[in-house]
Amino acid sequence: MSDGAIANPAAEARRGHIAMLAFSALVAGSFSLGGQIANEIAPTALNAIRFVIAAAAIWAVVRVRGGVPGFAWAAPWRYLILGGFFAVYFVTMFEGLKTAPPVSAAAVFTLTPVMSAGFGWLMLRQGVNPRIVAALGLGAVGALWVIFRADWAAFTAFEVGRGEAIFFWGCVAHAAYTPAVRWLNRGEPVLVFTFLTLSACAGILLVYGAGEIRATDWLGLRPLVWVTLIYVALIASSTTVFLVQYASMRLPSAKVMAYTYLTPSWVLLWELALGQPVPPAMVLVGVVLSFGAVALLLKE
Repeated sequence: MSDGAIANPAAEARRGHIAMLAFSALVAGSFSLGGQIANEIAPTALNAIRFVIAAAAIWAVVRVRGGVPGFAWAAPWRYLILGGFFAVYFVTMFEGLKTAPPVSAAAVFTLTPVMSAGFGWLMLRQGVNPRIVAALGLGAVGALWVIFRADWAAFTAFEVGRGEAIFFWGCVAHAAYTPAVRWLNRGEPVLVFTFLTLSACAGILLVYGAGEIRATDWLGLRPLVWVTLIYVALIASSTTVFLVQYASMRLPSAKVMAYTYLTPSWVLLWELALGQPVPPAMVLVGVVLSFGAVALLLKE
């Protein structure tokens, strides 16, 4: 049976939830590590190489499992659309991290469930009930509280930092990506679909960022940049893309993206592990609201 065939909906849904829990923890690391090296390498150059590495890693697994079936090459424009969404998301993420603190950027990321629910309705006609609407609203308030660093004056004036504003548009692309996976998938196994999406993203960035790639002093980069590059390539790219696509075939878009509300909490743990200072206690109120949103979204 292919990855796209769902035999036991309840069991497959549980696996989807586990996949997204892992996703939220792993993607948080890219915020903390990316925040430390964002000003040392051009975002397009970093992401072009990371997706080449990520696609090669997934290709090795796909090849062992029999390669890419012929029908997967039909309508290759699908992978360009999905790869384009990811290219926008990751480039704006690292561009935003040049000025936005990792926890604040992660909070911007938690706005994606609201947008994903909207895209889910547009592409798949996935409806949302009042409980989900309330959860999405609660999560959005929690995210905004963290973004504005618990400053009520800034919150009411809606004074968004430049980095957060840049990354927001990447989150719009990510929100569209989630329902688009199910919309554009034609029965391809998840690993194959992941490989072709990563390859398309790598191709887009290699063309778009050719100048920045040539201008980068790759041998002069400090070790932490290379550690981050390997992490985001093998963990925050190939692994998380697979996890999102796996979950997107098993859960509604709003529930898939619900786990992004956990990202700021994971980022806090990453920041502590990397020796960074803890945000003010009032900022943690937004994190608590995010946990409430997750509980509401996941309630059956």
